[in-house]
Amino acid sequence: MEFLGTTQVASYCGRRKGCLFPDLAPTSTTKDTYQSYSLPGYRHLSSWRPSLLHKVVLVPDSSDKEFNSTGRPPTVLPALRSSLHARYSTRDWHHANMVQLKGSEASRYRAGRLNADSMRLMQNKAQLTYLMQEDSRRNLGERITNIDFWRSELIYELECLLKETQALETAKQRLECAADALQGPLKTALECLYHREMRKGIDLVHDDVEKNLIKEVDAFKDCQEALTKLAQKINQQLGINRDAQHALEQDLSDKNIACFIDEKCFNLKNTSNSINFYHGVEKTDGTVSNPETWAKFSEDNIRCSQHARANSAKLREEAEVRLESKSEEMWNHFISTNLAFNNRIAEVADAKNKLQAQLAKVLQEIFQTEDTIMLLERAIKAKEYPLKVAQTRLEGRTRRPNIELCCDAPQLQLVTEVCTIDDTLQTLKRRLQEAHDTLQMLILNKSNLEHEISVKVNSFFIDKKCMDMRKVFPSTPRLVGYT
Repeated sequence: MEFLGTTQVASYCGRRKGCLFPDLAPTSTTKDTYQSYSLPGYRHLSSWRPSLLHKVVLVPDSSDKEFNSTGRPPTVLPALRSSLHARYSTRDWHHANMVQLKGSEASRYRAGRLNADSMRLMQNKAQLTYLMQEDSRRNLGERITNIDFWRSELIYELECLLKETQALETAKQRLECAADALQGPLKTALECLYHREMRKGIDLVHDDVEKNLIKEVDAFKDCQEALTKLAQKINQQLGINRDAQHALEQDLSDKNIACFIDEKCFNLKNTSNSINFYHGVEKTDGTVSNPETWAKFSEDNIRCSQHARANSAKLREEAEVRLESKSEEMWNHFISTNLAFNNRIAEVADAKNKLQAQLAKVLQEIFQTEDTIMLLERAIKAKEYPLKVAQTRLEGRTRRPNIELCCDAPQLQLVTEVCTIDDTLQTLKRRLQEAHDTLQMLILNKSNLEHEISVKVNSFFIDKKCMDMRKVFPSTPRLVGYT
């Protein structure tokens, strides 16, 4: 039997040495002969070979005495015949062969099983890896679908919010324009009140025109204040809308980036150039949400935007109603004030006409009174001569002598004549004084009428001037904010 590195030396060729049949080395198990698969990057390949070790029988060097210089076996058997019994028997030889064959067969069987198990393991792991990769790909696809759904919802809501914000800004501009449009009529009404303070005398009256002007000024101021407050409220709502818009845009931007990243991950393959090892990345958890909170975040943003749009719609409706009502109210006040102006102008004109007619009559009466005074003075002057004649006659008859001083009919007649003429003169003088008094009264009345006429003319001019100022009034489109 031959061993590795030497040959078997017979006992007769030298001193007998003890030589045992080498033990078979144990066949290496799978753990000893198969490297388990490590994580990518850590795998190192090594050739597989069975670790069978054989014991080598070392044969010491023989002396010259034991070996012949010629190398031939000696003709005489050695003295120690017992060394012949150290050889292996045929049974041992067959047993060793059988054990070797069985060990080799067992090693080959284990190697076959290991190879088959390894192939099956590789197939199972490859299938598992493929299924896991497909599951990941499917999950990425579903995630992209979910992101696309919320993106579409966010885009739709953002478009609706932008339209609503634009409409609300238009309503705000209309309110501001309407408030600015009322500035002109308010200034006109205040100027009318200022000009009407220039009326004189009795015409400085708190008439219907002044009452309507005061109401108009108050209404204009209240309307401006209401429109301004509503515009400020809309401005605050615009801030809320912008916050909701920013949240939607930020959410949409994040989802666009996430969708781009997930689509890039979805399109990655085993043959892609951009793949690489990132050791320990699976142990790092940088997530800040789960699918429920993720969906709820976008849903809350959309709900906030919808709430803002609903409030905006209410404000727009309120602004529309306010503009319509205030426009109608302003027109009603304007028409009512103009009607009061027209009535007052007509009243002043009628009063002025009546005063002018009365003045004409007074002037005519003054003329007649002056004629009467002139006639009365003439009549008085004309009675002086008859009175002189009668008194001269009476004075002449007083010089009758003695018994001739008789109270005869001429005497009585002359006395009666003098008394009558004297009474007539007194009556005419009183009437003349009355005529003079009447003339003075008529002259004073004429002055008063002329003054009143001037007052009415002044009032008429002021009201006409106010009406000329009020010819221009904002149209209904301007009052509702359309310019």
